[in-house]
Amino acid sequence: MIFSRGSGRRRSGYWSARRAARWSGRWSGRRPGCQIGARPWSGPRRRARARAGRLRATARDAFGWERLRPGQREAMEHLLAGRDVLLVMPTGGGKSAVYQVPGLLLDGPTVVISPLIALQRDQVMSLLTADAGGAVAVNSAGSVEAGLDQVIAGRAEYVFLSPEQLAKPEVVDRLAEARPSLIAVDEAHCVSAWGHDFRPEYLRLGKVIERLGHPPVIAMTATAAPTVRDEIVRSLGMTSAQQLVRGFDRPNIYLEVRRFTCEDDKRRALAEHPMDGLGLVYVATRRQAEEYAALLSDGGRRAEPYHAGMKAKDRRTIHELFQGDGLDVVVATSAFGMGIDKPDVRFVLHAAPPESLDAYYQEIGRAGRDGEPASAVLFYRPEDLGLRKFFGGGRADRAAMERIAEIVRELDDSGEVPPARLRELLDVGPVKLASQVNLLERAGAVEVAHGGGLSYALDGPPPDEAADRAMKLDDMRHRLDDSRLEMMRGYAETTGCRRRFLLEYFGEPYERVCGACDTCRSGEAAAPAVTGDEGPYPLHAGVRHAEWGPGIVMSREPDRITVLFDSVGYKTLALGAVEGILGLA
Repeated sequence: MIFSRGSGRRRSGYWSARRAARWSGRWSGRRPGCQIGARPWSGPRRRARARAGRLRATARDAFGWERLRPGQREAMEHLLAGRDVLLVMPTGGGKSAVYQVPGLLLDGPTVVISPLIALQRDQVMSLLTADAGGAVAVNSAGSVEAGLDQVIAGRAEYVFLSPEQLAKPEVVDRLAEARPSLIAVDEAHCVSAWGHDFRPEYLRLGKVIERLGHPPVIAMTATAAPTVRDEIVRSLGMTSAQQLVRGFDRPNIYLEVRRFTCEDDKRRALAEHPMDGLGLVYVATRRQAEEYAALLSDGGRRAEPYHAGMKAKDRRTIHELFQGDGLDVVVATSAFGMGIDKPDVRFVLHAAPPESLDAYYQEIGRAGRDGEPASAVLFYRPEDLGLRKFFGGGRADRAAMERIAEIVRELDDSGEVPPARLRELLDVGPVKLASQVNLLERAGAVEVAHGGGLSYALDGPPPDEAADRAMKLDDMRHRLDDSRLEMMRGYAETTGCRRRFLLEYFGEPYERVCGACDTCRSGEAAAPAVTGDEGPYPLHAGVRHAEWGPGIVMSREPDRITVLFDSVGYKTLALGAVEGILGLA
């Protein structure tokens, strides 16, 4: 599917000349309005002020934005200065603007890596309403060649592609001809195997970025705990990346947990819960999506299910009805996620807890994007967590990984081994093969070329040792997943301020009570007795455990701390029990 609008003028001509003319006089020798003889600005300071002025003017002239939000300007200035940026900004905080404005001021097209065709369509249509030099989406819904031709001819400033398109060497080679000036990776948490929405295709983007000459890169996400942020930077090959974390708090969203022992009671309570305005109900299974949608429809609400088992046409219809106010409620699995940009969602209900607070925050962040009051309510039974653990319980196949390593080592003398050849020899599907190969690559055994071909790593371990290393990585992933599920339990069962629990999970200090969650409203939550700098283990301090190795203190209570360990994930430790086994790093 191709969407575009362009004047035919390359930004290097029209836009750059226009901006150069505007600013060369204004910043040429001295501060506007200062008297002759006044001390001129220093070079770096003058350049920084000039960049800030150009950004403000472009935001206003091309997009109609009179001001930039906190975090946006800093990220834009880093990109104009040629630096890579990892931007973590709340949903609805204006992440797209951070690449759109600098894209007009840098000479060459802006490549935007976006995971869903629907998301690409929405972003392109938004750009087409602005005086922004044209935009095109290059994907399987239209002619890939025609879209790339527009980019190379200079008729599109922004080109949107999925990671799957960028796995094709011929697509990347054509893009390289256009000499991109900026690369934006949207939903960057998908890069991380520790993230809540991991997509293996994202792992190859580091090689794509290098093939495109590694122009400035901005990786953007709304949710990324420290481990996820570190892996995004590593996987994308971002050099000296500036990490900007601009607050996870959404104070307009009221947080509540309703606890149940009986599934029928929980179902009835959700159906009877006040639902004023448009909202979302998240469920764990496709069957539950159908059942809850029918239950709400019987109660007089315009409700429809949404899940990955539906036909693409039906999912598209539901999405359009939701965007056009044709529904009251969408009952969905996590499939109804990325690309949802509806500002007036008033509530997000969960019929069961998701697999992590990362996923929960992402989903409740779809409420109240207009800044008006909204609510996020979790309907919770402790037994529901067992279902989530079951869903995440798949283990790697050691024998299969050893066999993959053996085949690649035997065959790569004749060139890279195509994935199709491996699937044929092993009789496995592409998804299972990709997961095994990813582990072997992380174990240092195989290398995956751009395009997917495999070769054995120079000085790589023998196949049996490679399989052992890969199994250790898989075990570590499962320990981290288990720990994140336990943190989900901790949020549901805490008697403290829920907002504080949620924010400190992401490493954001919140040393007060919010007054806008159920525990604060009931008076159950008490103000924290310690602050981040008090006690033997300050907030964000590096620590080392005798068994689990290095970690970071994420939250503190008078009698316990929560530490995020590299090897085992989140652990809550009683202060009286860690003497001698936990020290400052």
